[in-house]
Amino acid sequence: MRYNNKTLLSLSAAALCVGMVSSASAATLEEVKERGELRCGVNVGLSGFSSPDEDGTWQGLDVETCRGIAAAIFDDPEAVSFTPLTAKERFTALQSGEIDVLSRNTTWTATRDNSLGLNFTATTFYDGQGFMVAKDLGVEGPKQFDGASICIQSGTTHELNLADYFPSRGIDIQTVTFDTPDQTAQGFASGRCDILTSDTSQLSALRLQLPEPDSVEILETLISKEPLGPVVRQGDDQWLDIVKWSIFAMVNAEELGVNSDNVDEMKATPPNPQVARLLGVDGDYGEQMGLENDWAYQLISHVGNYDEVFASTVGQDSPMQISRGVNALWNEGGILYAPPVR
Repeated sequence: MRYNNKTLLSLSAAALCVGMVSSASAATLEEVKERGELRCGVNVGLSGFSSPDEDGTWQGLDVETCRGIAAAIFDDPEAVSFTPLTAKERFTALQSGEIDVLSRNTTWTATRDNSLGLNFTATTFYDGQGFMVAKDLGVEGPKQFDGASICIQSGTTHELNLADYFPSRGIDIQTVTFDTPDQTAQGFASGRCDILTSDTSQLSALRLQLPEPDSVEILETLISKEPLGPVVRQGDDQWLDIVKWSIFAMVNAEELGVNSDNVDEMKATPPNPQVARLLGVDGDYGEQMGLENDWAYQLISHVGNYDEVFASTVGQDSPMQISRGVNALWNEGGILYAPPVR
């Protein structure tokens, strides 16, 4: 086959691009290791997902996800710093490299995944947009919202969902926007609006902040799908794999009965090949990502499996008391599912 100058230039450019992708593929992991900590973007304050406690220590489902990633990399769940971000700030912070991963109750959508230079990794919480109202209003659902005002956080998918839902049904509403969840809850509590809308998990958290939580209720009607999960920058497949497989490891651990209490025993004497592979006794699944082969063992021993994290942050062992519902494992009536380690 004969090559002309144009063909040779094209091949050279392609080779250069491949080289650039190859060199960039490990960039984030190398930077994180050199820095000695993971930089994680979280919510400015949302109970159950990411909020500082009285001592300033960050707590929540999204926070524990980041601690799990840090444990997988460093064998240390505290090798992570948290950057609080509003909904408007979150994507810019990730795009600019200010943070390595965004773990901030963020909904996976086509536009966000395809046009912002970002990649969603895996779903850590399946949710839907709902509504919170005062019980004494006697409202049963959105059909009774005509003429109502709704408090909403700006820069979220919730604004678009309202625009999709109400005009098509001939229901006239007015929106009152705020920058943060706390401001939204305060606006609702002060009477600036009749209704507060958000993901139902966020409504459960905001309800606890109201002066009289028992005076309000969260309606059963949902108007959207809101799959929430961490986000990374495009162009670094290795880093994408590390983040998503850290989440998958927690889910697989729950399915296999591996938790922070029995993980040492499970690693010493694996009850089956699946556990052996998960905990690094068999195979080189960690090395494939640039990590130690016992990366999942490190994660589970420090942070726990998905059930442990869910229960302590938003579930039965937390003030929010959210049931597993659709977030139960696929073999227990839910839709939570992780690819196998093999």
